[in-house]
Amino acid sequence: MEKSFLHILSIYNKGMILDCISLTFKRLNPLYLAKNPVMFIVFIGGSLTTLIFFRDLIYPPTSHEPLWFTGSISFWLWFTLLFANAAEAIAEGKGKAHASSLKSLAQETMARRILENGEEEFVPASELMRDDNVKILANEIIPADGEIIEGIASIDESAITGESAPVIRESESDMSSVTAGTRILSNTVIVRITSNPGESFLDQMIHLVQAAQRQKTPNEIALEMLLIGLTLIFLIVCSTLIPFSLYSKNNISLTIIVSLLVCLIPTTIGGLVSAIGISGIERAMRKNVLAMSGKAVETAGNIDVLLLDKTGTITLGNRMPVEIIPFGNVDIKDLAKALQKSSYADHTPEGRSILEFVFTNYGDFMTEKDINELNFIPFSAETRMSGCDIGNYSIRKGACDAIQNFSGKMGIKIPPNYFKMAEEIGLKGGTPLGVIDSNQVLGVVYLKDIIKPGIRDRFQRLKSMGVRTVMITGDNPFTAKTIAEEAGVDKFLAEATPEKKLELIREEQAQGFLVAMTGDGTNDAPALAQADLGIAMNSGTQAAKEAANMVDLDSNPTKILEVIEIGKQLLITRGCLTTFSIANDVAKYFAIIPAIFIISIPELQLLNVMGLSSPFSAVLSTIIFNALIIVALIPLALRGVKYRSLKATSLLARSLLIYGVGGIVLPFIGIKLIDMTLAQMGLM
Repeated sequence: MEKSFLHILSIYNKGMILDCISLTFKRLNPLYLAKNPVMFIVFIGGSLTTLIFFRDLIYPPTSHEPLWFTGSISFWLWFTLLFANAAEAIAEGKGKAHASSLKSLAQETMARRILENGEEEFVPASELMRDDNVKILANEIIPADGEIIEGIASIDESAITGESAPVIRESESDMSSVTAGTRILSNTVIVRITSNPGESFLDQMIHLVQAAQRQKTPNEIALEMLLIGLTLIFLIVCSTLIPFSLYSKNNISLTIIVSLLVCLIPTTIGGLVSAIGISGIERAMRKNVLAMSGKAVETAGNIDVLLLDKTGTITLGNRMPVEIIPFGNVDIKDLAKALQKSSYADHTPEGRSILEFVFTNYGDFMTEKDINELNFIPFSAETRMSGCDIGNYSIRKGACDAIQNFSGKMGIKIPPNYFKMAEEIGLKGGTPLGVIDSNQVLGVVYLKDIIKPGIRDRFQRLKSMGVRTVMITGDNPFTAKTIAEEAGVDKFLAEATPEKKLELIREEQAQGFLVAMTGDGTNDAPALAQADLGIAMNSGTQAAKEAANMVDLDSNPTKILEVIEIGKQLLITRGCLTTFSIANDVAKYFAIIPAIFIISIPELQLLNVMGLSSPFSAVLSTIIFNALIIVALIPLALRGVKYRSLKATSLLARSLLIYGVGGIVLPFIGIKLIDMTLAQMGLM
């Protein structure tokens, strides 16, 4: 236990520790404690026993419990309350420690704002408004959240994500979003600001992790109702002991009744329930996932269906070439050379990937003379081709039907296997592109969506958790089916539109399933908002991040697996500690009940199975154990019970065996050891 606390304290600086101590005592406020009925009862009990102690100190009674006994009970009740508050304060403190590191990023940065006349002016980042355009050079800090509208750059996001590897952000793509506090490593970009001062994503992160108020989840509310019910039951039971003691002429003091009540109500889980919920959010932060509320984390643990966008989630992103296929007697290097020249002005992601493929596999065919003399034709959506011309000689690369039309204009005959090859590539789930020059059709390029490494194994793990996976794509059904089978998802939605995504989510929800959705584009925003759990990528658009209730700072869509595990871990931790809390009352019955009635009902001595040395020792030992067990369980509540991919029945059996049986056995051992220690110290 000592090692666990040293580990917890190691993450704090001196100021953080003092803040936690201060918060622990501030939460002794009755108005705050009233939100937790169990701890409020402990507060009332501690206050009453303290008043009794001072009363007996000033006016010693002729026949009453020893003063040291009342003082000890009072001390341990306050100890119980303070450490219950401390558990919550430590959990919140870990989040605030994270916020402090984020605050260091929110430094005043100067920015180059572009004026309407094209000139630039230097202004503080705090003066930038939504829709302002700023120029950012290499090695400069991004002053505010925005979207790259011109250029491409390598960006160091380690200050926010903790990942040292730089990422690529470019205009006119779903990877155009940039975050305040990150640094441009190369190139120059123009960024349109998407937030006003104080509204940046970094500001939201700091606010969220610092927020002391946390929305209670449905499961937490249900647990609270259970705790209130048990507390009321034991309150009524203990209240009836007063008339019973008068009837049996066995004077049971208020101190003893308070001790019995505090030990019988579920103080263990009552003292740790808030810390468990808060630590769930903090554990998500450690995975670089920002949860907008505790409810989002808990919902992740109950997810039944997961919807994933294909591009950038299941696949690496843009289609990439895997093979070039020449026709007839065309040499493959001649095809590669024509492909490089025709793609030189193609600035689409596919065009850049083709250039990289040619350079890596066949070399660089472009000369300075080519660059100066060739008339390059950029790719356009109208022609669906790119290429180059020199004199009467032309080269084109583009969609197969576009190449067919171009060949007709040039009077070039299409090879007989051209359409057959294109069809075969399509049947494999790929995209064919044709390459032609002024003399003949040279060949085709086989573009393919590349499945991310390890994605199939992750989907298998999700399936073992009982989560169904659905791939969403704008591709045709045949291509979608091919990719879905390769990735190992359970179902797919082809030719998806924002409306179709919403319809699918609503259908699943109507059947009683909880649905999670991951996305990064503006067209994903409606589905992210409709889903029970929406996870947006930090690299995605501002609209997607605003619609979601979680943001993955690493922009790794497959991290949903860890998010679901954290949610399940939160639920399991709460369930296990609730089981333990209720089970450990059994030993307390055998400790306190005989101690209370042993004088008037000697036969109850048979229930003193622990052989406790005296009635006073029995009550005090139980109160001390009741306090110390909360202290011992704080590290477990913050760390969480380890999640194992087991069936619900197996998880329940495991919980009952470890935390149920352990909750019964451990108090017998603990109370007896404390009783022996008190006896050895001569206090009994």
